Amino acid sequence: MPEPPLNSSRLKPLWRAMIEIGFIIFLFYANLLMGEFTRSAPPGRTLLSAAHDVLTLTNFIIANIAALIGYVVFEFLRKKL
Repeated sequence: MPEPPLNSSRLKPLWRAMIEIGFIIFLFYANLLMGEFTRSAPPGRTLLSAAHDVLTLTNFIIANIAALIGYVVFEFLRKKL
C-alpha cells in the first residue's frame, strides 16, 4: 500500500519557526563574537581564538533560550498586529 504524500502545508510553520530561531541564534553569536574580538583584541589575536572563547555550552544554552523567547514574542506580536 503506498504511503500518503507528506503534507507540506503542515510543516511550513515548523520550518518557519526553525529558520527564525536559527537566525536569532546567528545574530546572538555574531554579536557575541564581535564583542569578544573587539574587547580583548591584543596584537596577534585571531578570529579563531575569539571564536574558541565564544563557542561554549553555556553560550549555546543562552542562545537557544533567548531565541525561543524571541520567537514567542515575535509570533505574539505578529498575531496581535
